[in-house]
Amino acid sequence: MIAPVRTAFLLCALSGGARAADELEKNFVHPPDSARPGVYWYFMDGNLNGREMTADLEAMKAAGLGNLVFLEVDVGVPKGPVKWMTEPWQELFAQTVRDAERLGIDITLGIGPGWCGSGGPWVKPEQAMQHLVFSSVEVKGPRSFSTVLPVPAQRSTQWHKRSDPFYQDVAVLAFPSRPPIIADIDEKALFERGPISSAPGIKPYLPTAARHPEPGPAGVIAPGEIVDLTSHLKPDGTLTWDTPAGDWTLVRMGRRVTGADTRPAPAAALGLESDKFDAQALEEHLGHFVGVLLRKIHPRAKEHGLTALHMDSWESGAQNWMSSFLEEFKRRRGYDARPFLLTYTGRAVESLEKSERFLWDLRVTGQELVLENHAEAVKKYAHREGLELSIEPYDMNPAGDLDLGAVADVPMAEFWNSGFNSAYSVIEATSIAHVMGKPVVSAESFTSGGFAGALDAYPGSLKNQGDWAFAAGINRIVFHTYAHQALGDACKPGMTMGPYGVHWHRNQTWWPMVPAYHRHLTRCSELPPPGVTVSDLL
Repeated sequence: MIAPVRTAFLLCALSGGARAADELEKNFVHPPDSARPGVYWYFMDGNLNGREMTADLEAMKAAGLGNLVFLEVDVGVPKGPVKWMTEPWQELFAQTVRDAERLGIDITLGIGPGWCGSGGPWVKPEQAMQHLVFSSVEVKGPRSFSTVLPVPAQRSTQWHKRSDPFYQDVAVLAFPSRPPIIADIDEKALFERGPISSAPGIKPYLPTAARHPEPGPAGVIAPGEIVDLTSHLKPDGTLTWDTPAGDWTLVRMGRRVTGADTRPAPAAALGLESDKFDAQALEEHLGHFVGVLLRKIHPRAKEHGLTALHMDSWESGAQNWMSSFLEEFKRRRGYDARPFLLTYTGRAVESLEKSERFLWDLRVTGQELVLENHAEAVKKYAHREGLELSIEPYDMNPAGDLDLGAVADVPMAEFWNSGFNSAYSVIEATSIAHVMGKPVVSAESFTSGGFAGALDAYPGSLKNQGDWAFAAGINRIVFHTYAHQALGDACKPGMTMGPYGVHWHRNQTWWPMVPAYHRHLTRCSELPPPGVTVSDLL
């Protein structure tokens, strides 16, 4: 009886393999719409035209495109008549969703105005991204000291400069004067995280700390030497203290916004970035933007139309504080961070080694808060509304590119046709997809800066780079960018996203011929997802 059972099993296996091969061939010859490439559909600061929006979508469908990312920005193009998020703007968004449902196009909506981040004019400073900032005063004792301590300045960076008067005291600490000795403190304490792709000299990671010799008592603050004067500080900032003999440093510490805002959003959408450590702050932000639009387009079709939310390249930088940070730190790390707050100033407490270990714990805590209270919270919100989440996890991200991207339903990379080099993000996104078993890995594709490689690009000039992306593991091409053609067909080669391209829209001279190229990309995109990735080393 054994042989017939084995024969039957073999026949079933062969039959199943044959069916799989037939399905593969059928999907190659007639690929499903779900494998079609897409575009970033950008709107230029109020330049919205309902008739031309419908024409854009119909041109996308006819050309073989199947999905888009919906974003509005201000990059210097003259303003249009439809102010962001006004009733006419929302009506046009609803019209777009209905058109997409009719045409079978999937819309992905960015979770905030501009091309990155999650903020807006509704974000209160106490709900925004926070830094623990500090000011210092040198005092020589013994003496009776009484003065108004300077309010710590906001820690803006060259990328994040939005100022706000909000300030709230956290601590006033006195200690025998010691100089700052911790290297790379701005990165280690999460004051800064620069854009690796676009700014030379930015560290992609912090190098392993060499075993520097301990500086000895003269370079380290002993925990027992720190005097907590927080309760001595009056509401007007006055501190009175009988200073002991010796040279002392008084540090006033408080929380302020990081300066990160919703650039490059339209003026009506400018505002602070919401706190990436605080799920409630995120929920309130989403309610003011995504929630409003969800109510506007209710009820939605079960298929197509608005199908996903999107977190684009992380350009909000880092933060190192929130109102409940000390409580979160103790719950997660098991000890009190307060004795080590002076390490934020670059000074070593107890020992250089322990200070470096605290700063590591600070970064791990920040990473966990971003992942749990921001990325995972966005995903939970999206799923609650029947939407997927895509994430471009690279660049200024303080939480770790692979960890942030792993949260996404669809990890997304970015590669440029000309301009910045973010090809590494392709390796990251495909690695995430393959390790996590995610079938679709997307890429913002052929982005360009300036006119070189943008207005003059065409399918033939992009073929080799597209092949590279497929070979690297990408299986959804999303062209950057299709600028909304608000002026219609009268003005050619059409409206652009300022200097940013590649210009992939219906007013290009070669647009009537592009469906064949899109069909090729669709076939290339359909083949990998059902398979198992095997990447040989060497």
